[in-house]
Amino acid sequence: MKVLQICHKPPLPSTDGGCIAINNISKGLINELGSIKVLTINTLKHPFDLKHYDEQYIKNSNIESTFVDTKLNIVDAFSNLVTYDSYNVSRFFSPDFNALIIKTLKSNSFDIVLLESLFTTPYIDTVRTYSSSKIILRSHNLEYIIWQRLSKESINPAKKIYLRLLSSQLKNYELDVLRKIDGIATISNQDKKKYKELKCPVNTETIPFGIETKNYIKNKINRNDGKLKFFHIGAMDWKPNLEAVGWLLDEIWPKIQKKIPNAELHLAGKNMPHWLFKKENLNVFNHNEVKDSSKFISEHDIMLVPLLSAGGIRVKIIEGMAHGKAIISTKIGAEGIEYKNGENIIIADSPKDFYKEALKIESGKTDFKKIGEYAREHILKTYDQNKISKKLVSFFESIL
Repeated sequence: MKVLQICHKPPLPSTDGGCIAINNISKGLINELGSIKVLTINTLKHPFDLKHYDEQYIKNSNIESTFVDTKLNIVDAFSNLVTYDSYNVSRFFSPDFNALIIKTLKSNSFDIVLLESLFTTPYIDTVRTYSSSKIILRSHNLEYIIWQRLSKESINPAKKIYLRLLSSQLKNYELDVLRKIDGIATISNQDKKKYKELKCPVNTETIPFGIETKNYIKNKINRNDGKLKFFHIGAMDWKPNLEAVGWLLDEIWPKIQKKIPNAELHLAGKNMPHWLFKKENLNVFNHNEVKDSSKFISEHDIMLVPLLSAGGIRVKIIEGMAHGKAIISTKIGAEGIEYKNGENIIIADSPKDFYKEALKIESGKTDFKKIGEYAREHILKTYDQNKISKKLVSFFESIL
């Protein structure tokens, strides 16, 4: 089976959950099939550099890249609102990258073209013109739902209207895409259910985010200071994370800190805005972008995921659980993960809930270490990349 994987950002470096998800799929397919072909867009936000890839991966993926300027342009964004085109997606189309796809399809035959996320779907017509391969969309999330939720949370009337229009455009675009592809590999059962509600006309299979579980060693923290170290890690140029950390600092952390004075909150993520820290929050530490996210996760106790408007699945939750960490998350933050509340994760949907759960941990009523152990066991059983890669290949075979 020959597979072409088209990506909207490079698999490496692993600067965010999307990169990790793409990289793990690439390596998993190479392990199953021996080799694949990878074409990726690279941007100012996600540059491409071969130094991040080992020789074996380069050989087995024959990875190639083209730069695409995806910066937001206010004039184009406004004109697309008027014409009801989805500017969020269209800015990922590039004649140069399109030419690379054409060259690749002319010189090779593929059984499957795997499109990573909605942002690579502007190239569907090109694939159809130059190839008879089946097209599978790897749906990282339903994009319109993210913007729909952001519009509901916004208190600015003009922004609320803009986000609502953007959500509507994306939904119409996603519905149109469903008629042009042969299958969808969703990242969660919840997303699969949402596609069914949209009357999706093609085969859909849940292929969850996977990790190489052997790389995630259970961490043992041996500290004698008695301090609880809460933490959040995530790219801060993603609007749902920015919204979540703002809510955490304004509404949640002051309540926790007041009752647990020696507790610490550690924040990490690229493009961390300094204005977030203008308010005086005690025991809050800004680590900015960390070189080793696993090390950062390992050094702290309890992950906080106060997301209000996300979609898809949170890679950092999977990684935190794999490291044996207890996680307090909103339902939206934990969406897509098969979990048991109170056993392998803790669900909290209001500042009061977060505060109460933190107090239970501090008082010993909740054994956060035990929850972390169950979380790790769950990930090893359910989210191992080898098992998931085999399932993805089986899905390809069913489509063929």
